[in-house]
Amino acid sequence: MARIASIEILMVDLAPKIERVDAIQSFVSQETPFVRITDEDGQVGTGYSYTIGTGGPAIISLLKETLAPRLVGREAEEIGGIWRDLLFATHATAVGAITSLALAAIDTALWDLRCRRAGLPLWRMAGGAKESVELYTTEGGWLHLPKECLVADAVAMKSKGFSGAKFKIGKPSIAEDRARLAAVREAVGDDFRIMVDANQAFSLAEAMRRADMLAELGIHWFEEPMPADDVGAHRRLAEHSRVPIAVGESMYSLSQFKDYLEQGACSVVQADVARVGGITPWLKIAHLAEAFNVPVCPHFLMELHVSLVCAIPNAPVLEFIPQLDDLTTSGLDIREGRAYPSSEPGLGIAWDWPKIQASAASGTRYLFEQGD
Repeated sequence: MARIASIEILMVDLAPKIERVDAIQSFVSQETPFVRITDEDGQVGTGYSYTIGTGGPAIISLLKETLAPRLVGREAEEIGGIWRDLLFATHATAVGAITSLALAAIDTALWDLRCRRAGLPLWRMAGGAKESVELYTTEGGWLHLPKECLVADAVAMKSKGFSGAKFKIGKPSIAEDRARLAAVREAVGDDFRIMVDANQAFSLAEAMRRADMLAELGIHWFEEPMPADDVGAHRRLAEHSRVPIAVGESMYSLSQFKDYLEQGACSVVQADVARVGGITPWLKIAHLAEAFNVPVCPHFLMELHVSLVCAIPNAPVLEFIPQLDDLTTSGLDIREGRAYPSSEPGLGIAWDWPKIQASAASGTRYLFEQGD
């Protein structure tokens, strides 16, 4: 074991490679905070989180002013204790996105450091349940795309071995959503999963109407139909719907997932490692879901989540949305529609650290060392 000697903080703003539009927003940037932790033996762990759009500077400020100064001199292996201490140090701003995203950057760095010191990949260190996972794609299903593009992408991804595709819904009329999905279903057949995502756009009444339509088309799950803080509405929808209800990307704590699971308000848990505060709480959520016999199908961050879904038994499929190609030296290992986590020690992400440093946004780089 070794104590933390230094913490480096910076942020890179990644522009999406394609236009991404859903029922409530368009993604114009991805502000990506990084934390690099070095221990007294010279071992280094790299962690990160993200925002869709703005908010990155607030995360950097919380890291710089409140969290990083508390890390220097701590025993790096005491990850659970560090996470809880930092959560209570930010008690006035928890539970919420900014605090969770800042905690996640630190927690993932500590897990990367732990795995590197142990000489193990994250997927084995965290459980080692399986060596690969099925993939579904979201990248060709954005709301602004015409029906013909949805069909072409789904057919292409099925030919590559992907098990399914997800499509954004929330057009002004239910007929428009039905026509788009029906065209895809006709093209790919019944043996290809079709998921849909409303991005919290509907009322309960409208979600019930759409759920009936989705059931007719054999939709695999109905994601974020309503605002995530309305557990009661999701319970009522889950009781009504023949399509499984998926939630999680807009939830920030273990307790929120507990409420959904206890009330039977969801059938798929989509915990996002960045938005729940890191790997430490993500694993707790995954194990809680397993106790309720509910699958975990995480949101976004495929480069990190591939290792986590392979660490647990109740994660049948991984979302494909590339985001880190410009900052890494190799991409996700995909073979015949399945993703394989890296066997290298650490998170399994091949960072191009010189490029990350060169791309850092002005005024977002800070270094904390022993003696500061």
